[in-house]
Amino acid sequence: MAETGDRSWALRLAHRGDWRVAPENSLAAMRAALANPACDGLEFDVRASRDGVPILLHDDTLARVQGRPERPDELSVEDLAAAGIPTLAEVLAAVGPEPFLDVELKGEPIPAVIDVLEAARGPGLLRTVVSSFEVPTLVWVGTHRPRWRRWLNAMDLERGTLRLTGELACQAVSVDWHAIDDEGIARARSEGVEVAAWTVRARSNASKLERLGVIAVCVEGRALDGR
Repeated sequence: MAETGDRSWALRLAHRGDWRVAPENSLAAMRAALANPACDGLEFDVRASRDGVPILLHDDTLARVQGRPERPDELSVEDLAAAGIPTLAEVLAAVGPEPFLDVELKGEPIPAVIDVLEAARGPGLLRTVVSSFEVPTLVWVGTHRPRWRRWLNAMDLERGTLRLTGELACQAVSVDWHAIDDEGIARARSEGVEVAAWTVRARSNASKLERLGVIAVCVEGRALDGR
């Protein structure tokens, strides 16, 4: 699979896997998404266990998905596994090298992420981007691995957001899809910034964004089922 810039259409990345089949960010959800012919890759969220192991979880507690009150950094990786939460290494091994990955880092930098990603995707992080809403985390990744592609996650395509993307040397900004229009795409292009979109549930909206020129669309539900 080619990198984003080499494609003539937008990547469709399954938001936290296919959570219609299995819990979000679970190994089963990732496998289910990749079994869908319309899926080009995955988007998932990474936090750390108490022992510093990168694991897949969106929220800052286990309450919503696993029904437990703890934070992931209060539990060992074994405790998290018992709750159905996989490690980043397990997911990378299971999905293999072909799917495109948007690895969203939550919270503070996780040192072990670098070694885990490099072991699976190589020093250049092939077919992978690291994204985050957290500016210090993106700075940390850029400092330690300047060759890695990074996306700033944001809410809009205003000039300030695009300037920040450039200052961070991120290759793209990933934006709430409602904020993307022709004018915003033109602003981004004038700043040399690519645009990705999150999170789309209708195929018609995914197709519209593709026509506008985004490089990737984070999709879920029916938007994952075809173009």
